[in-house]
Amino acid sequence: MTNLAAKRDARTTWDFYNQPLREADSAIFQAIEAERARQAAYLELIASENMTSRAVMDAQGTILTNKYAEGLPGKRYYSGCDHIDTIEQIAIDRATALFGCNFANVQPNSGSQSNQAVYLALIKPGAKILSMALDHGGHLTHGSPVNVSGKWFDVTQYGIRDDNGEIDYDEVERMALETQPDMVVCGASAYARIIDWARFRQIADKVGAWLLADIAHYAGLVAGGAIPSPFPHVHIATTTTHKTLRGPRGGLILWNDEELSKKINSAVFPGMQGGPLEHVIAAKAVAFGQALEPAFKDYAQAVVDNARALAGALAERGYTIVSGGTDTHVFLVDLQKQGLVGLPAQRALYRAHLNCNRNAIPNDPQKPWYTSGLRFGSPAGTTRGLGVAEFTQVGHWIADVLDGLVKSGGKSGDTEVEGATAARVAQLLQRFPVYERA
Repeated sequence: MTNLAAKRDARTTWDFYNQPLREADSAIFQAIEAERARQAAYLELIASENMTSRAVMDAQGTILTNKYAEGLPGKRYYSGCDHIDTIEQIAIDRATALFGCNFANVQPNSGSQSNQAVYLALIKPGAKILSMALDHGGHLTHGSPVNVSGKWFDVTQYGIRDDNGEIDYDEVERMALETQPDMVVCGASAYARIIDWARFRQIADKVGAWLLADIAHYAGLVAGGAIPSPFPHVHIATTTTHKTLRGPRGGLILWNDEELSKKINSAVFPGMQGGPLEHVIAAKAVAFGQALEPAFKDYAQAVVDNARALAGALAERGYTIVSGGTDTHVFLVDLQKQGLVGLPAQRALYRAHLNCNRNAIPNDPQKPWYTSGLRFGSPAGTTRGLGVAEFTQVGHWIADVLDGLVKSGGKSGDTEVEGATAARVAQLLQRFPVYERA
């Protein structure tokens, strides 16, 4: 190789390792920058979304993405995992401290895979599951017929009461005694009230069933002490690590009984996954460390206070809140009284820079794509620094936009109201900036 060729080859190698994204792939860089601008300009009210810290993102975007580490700390199938073991063990130790349990597996790539791993560990295809129906607040992975959990298991689902929108524990017990499930699943993705973990354990024990709590939505509130913990009542808890926990997108499994450890760990690997995403696990460790700080308790309580303020403002304007209010970070609005459908309502609010998601309500007459409800949450807005006064004002802005949609016949919306609201949102968010460049 000539000296010129060697220099050219060295330069190419240097570029591969060190060229910044802006130069290496301008199309992706520009799309990311556009998304950065969108997140800054829109108020995020989707209950399952949050804004994580710079430190979490710094940990996730590291050279740890280069390393395969199949197995567990101290028991790897690849060499060179010394520092990886340190990082993953820190994540495990922080997770157990945060949730007050004995064991944790930090490797699941998502909450869905966490649930699938628990099913794989403890029950067999065809087993009976009793869980909350999707259109009453449950989750796809709790046995929805379109999900693998609904295809592989014999699922019976409970819902909420018509009169108060809350879980009827006596009815859940009756269904459990009738169906004799192998596993009872509690936890939800669109249920606003406190879940009685102890009562669910009583029900599960009566029929000799495993009790799984999916706290993907509530984990941050549990960690911050804003709502009761599922431990020591449940056999296993699963969660995501984003949402109210404010970490990277990922999953987590928690338990107390050492006899379950081999089953759960083996279900995650090799049962469900191959090499864990150690860069994400590092980011999880950072998030768990941040959630162990005293300030996180204040954040968790503020999330609840802000959700109540938002729901209260909408109720004051005549909008029906499913279950009458919220004890958590999330609530549903039933739009039927106003004659509105979820999809155009969601779009109208988005045009006003208020981002929420349409959601089915109990006994929803609309198809899942359209829905009769909207789901709102306070985690991301609370992370930005908004308080009760701001969330109360936002509730009235939401009502203004929806009222304009009613006047337009439920489809096109009031462009003047939407534009004015977008301007008000922009003015508000200037006081609560995010991800400013150094």
